[in-house]
Amino acid sequence: MASHQQSQLHFLLLPFPASGHLIPMTDIGRLLAQQGILVTLVTTPHNAARVEAVVTRAVESGLQIRLIQLKFPSEEAGLPDGCENPEMLPSQDLILNFFAATALLQQPVEKLFEELIPKPNCIISDMCLPWTASIASKFHIPRISFSGTCCFCLLFIHNLRVSKVLENVTSESEYLVVPDLPDQIEITKAQVSGRLTTRVKGFTEKVAAAEMESYGMIVNTFEELEPEYVKEYRNARKNKSGALALLHYATKMTWTRHKGVTRPQLMNITA
Repeated sequence: MASHQQSQLHFLLLPFPASGHLIPMTDIGRLLAQQGILVTLVTTPHNAARVEAVVTRAVESGLQIRLIQLKFPSEEAGLPDGCENPEMLPSQDLILNFFAATALLQQPVEKLFEELIPKPNCIISDMCLPWTASIASKFHIPRISFSGTCCFCLLFIHNLRVSKVLENVTSESEYLVVPDLPDQIEITKAQVSGRLTTRVKGFTEKVAAAEMESYGMIVNTFEELEPEYVKEYRNARKNKSGALALLHYATKMTWTRHKGVTRPQLMNITA
């Protein structure tokens, strides 16, 4: 048994605590478990309740998935007690407090890592949890990031950041073209003003730095949906380590339910 534990791959999955991030990450966990990999999915009590039935069915079918709950430090970050999901925020003005709360999970996750048997061989982390790059580095294992959005959005944000095209714009209402996109997309500075605050820019820089250290990225999209944006985002990542993989729906789908919402089960990952 001990030799089997030492040889079996073990992936630690750390989703961002929001439904649009948690559900596809849970599906990734099932995909990995179907390949004989031990999966540990870590989230908070409220969010665990959303996927507990899905994980239970997977375990009953013979898959090795563990669902571990960690207390969410909402009050420590200035949020109401028990506020574990952006949907529970009394005001979206507290969203940066919510991100700060997720960063406070770093020490509990590190402690959990040290206690897990067998030790994880890889971390798959939501890209909105850049501090997981430090954990991967500390324990000398690869980190793969996960994006719940599409390549259009990722390329849009990337090009805005690296081009610094907004820095010389004084008008809040003047339209400008986002550079190096397959299509001509025009925006105003006012439309993205929320991303220009010091706190938001500081967070996006942390995300970008973590991506430079990552082994690769999984994106919740498929090539037929946005072929040009997949191609261009791959090109934009050429100076970053690792590959870009796409999580997509198979032609033959089985159906499952997440808290009463019927949706197709994710079946495979393609590079």
